Amino acid sequence: MSGLSSRHIAQNIFAELLPYRRRFPDPILDRLQEEAEVAAIQIPRLQAFIERGETITCVLPAFPTKSPNPNKVLGTLPDMAERLSLSFLNHLCQRIQLHYAPGMRILICSDGHVFGDLIRVADPAIDAYQAHIEQLILELGATHLGVFHLGMVAGMAEFCASRDFDTLREQLVERYAEPLAQITEEVRSTEEGIRLYRAMTRFLYEDSQLPDTPLSNTALQRDAKARTHAVIQRSRAWGNLLAERFPEAIRLSIHPQASHSLKMGIHMLPTRDDWLTPWHGVAANLDGQFVLMKRRDVLAMEHELVHIHGRPSHYLINGKQAAA
Repeated sequence: MSGLSSRHIAQNIFAELLPYRRRFPDPILDRLQEEAEVAAIQIPRLQAFIERGETITCVLPAFPTKSPNPNKVLGTLPDMAERLSLSFLNHLCQRIQLHYAPGMRILICSDGHVFGDLIRVADPAIDAYQAHIEQLILELGATHLGVFHLGMVAGMAEFCASRDFDTLREQLVERYAEPLAQITEEVRSTEEGIRLYRAMTRFLYEDSQLPDTPLSNTALQRDAKARTHAVIQRSRAWGNLLAERFPEAIRLSIHPQASHSLKMGIHMLPTRDDWLTPWHGVAANLDGQFVLMKRRDVLAMEHELVHIHGRPSHYLINGKQAAA
């Protein structure tokens, strides 16, 4: 290991991850203090893999399915936003291998079926999205990436095979979820919980603003709030399952995380919104650099839609507007 101590190698790996951290700003700590707190949690976990000489395993619950709202996304299947994000994750692992020969492997833990009914995306659409994600990983030659989903879990795979996703979700909640009342109380009682609740409610509300909806915005907001706690419950249940299955793994997240969290939030593409993800937005090329944006924001600018293999892929934005 080039004569470096396991801790020194772990510090180098952490330094590769840190620039892409999705922050959940601390009300007391400044940025440097936050980063020191994150390092105190993550470096020993990285070091443990290095001391065993093992490939570092990361789990990333992500790439569930596209938002159902055409004001946010281009369609129902992965596009340039997912392609660039997966390529970034694989390239990040390649850079880490320069510091540590066994390298890093990121498991994409597709969670669309976990809450497909709550986000109102049909299970066949989730299947199609996830199949294309797996195909995209192969096309990219992203050998540092793998996938994990409910169909790989003992006692649950049978429900995936029989397409009985409602029972699958019931089993997940029964085996791994905290009581809904407990989650509701936790969300109300902490600043972190309040921010998460607001962000999740916003996602659900925006996703329900379909062009043909007969409901008022007030009714849509009420409906989103009614679903938020259950989405958080299911998300945590999935996280609990992953913690049981991969207890030593580095826990990555596509959401901003507090500095004291065991999870580390990670950006996969530059974005103007710390909560925006590839499946809630589109890839927009601004003067040669891709950023994530909501489709409706792109449509308000001078733009050009780019197709690849006959399918909508991403947008080109006029350079002067990019600087605005």
